[in-house]
Amino acid sequence: MTWLGVWLVGVGLCDLVRSGPRPGVTRWAPWVGLAATAGLGALGGLLGPTDLVVGLGAALALVLWVRWSTQALLTGTGHAPALAALAGGAVWLVALSGWASDPGGLLGRWLAWADLPMLGADAGVGRVLLVAGLLLANLATGNIIVRLVLVSVGALRPVDRTSDPGAEPAEQLRGGRLLGPMERVVIVGLGLAGQLTAAGLVIAAKGLIRFPELQSKRSDRESVEGAGIDEVTEYFLVGSFVSWLLALGSLFLAR
Repeated sequence: MTWLGVWLVGVGLCDLVRSGPRPGVTRWAPWVGLAATAGLGALGGLLGPTDLVVGLGAALALVLWVRWSTQALLTGTGHAPALAALAGGAVWLVALSGWASDPGGLLGRWLAWADLPMLGADAGVGRVLLVAGLLLANLATGNIIVRLVLVSVGALRPVDRTSDPGAEPAEQLRGGRLLGPMERVVIVGLGLAGQLTAAGLVIAAKGLIRFPELQSKRSDRESVEGAGIDEVTEYFLVGSFVSWLLALGSLFLAR
């Protein structure tokens, strides 16, 4: 699973860069992801002939993910190819992980020398990279996946239609883009620490906190400041469940 961790680090960094506010910087996002993937692969000792083939497939999946997900968020079409590119890249790396070189290299020697706390004596390069990649992917990449699903079901407008009249459900429940990544990282962190009950409490707390907010904005006409209460509820439920599934899926891979 070492290559999967390396690739997830690249994808996570790429999506963090392209989620920034500066277009001049975001256009370099794919190159940041590719450079991080290649650099970590080399530092981790993944330099065999098979690693080259695996790395090329990972690079192609990353580029297609960036291109198709950007198009889907802009136009509202093409969500399936974007998600398929991301899932296909992960499946490709998991399927060929058995033929990858044994991880180590400079990164392995540095981890052995640094003796970082909370990693444990048996935490090898592969596990460290996988956990780091999953945490990064749960930040900006998780937000993009959630938005793709919301746009595909009509709970969120594509970027090129945000000027259309009518309230956007996302405008009524602010903070989702920040709370979502924080929530996913906390769930993964608590799960890795063995505190599954605490992770479940985080999930329950979100619903309890958001429910009064929905009720306070609900009018006699079943609307929430211009957006139907059903639309806002759908936005909240779909986004939350997708976000939770991403966190739980990450925890499953990490454990």
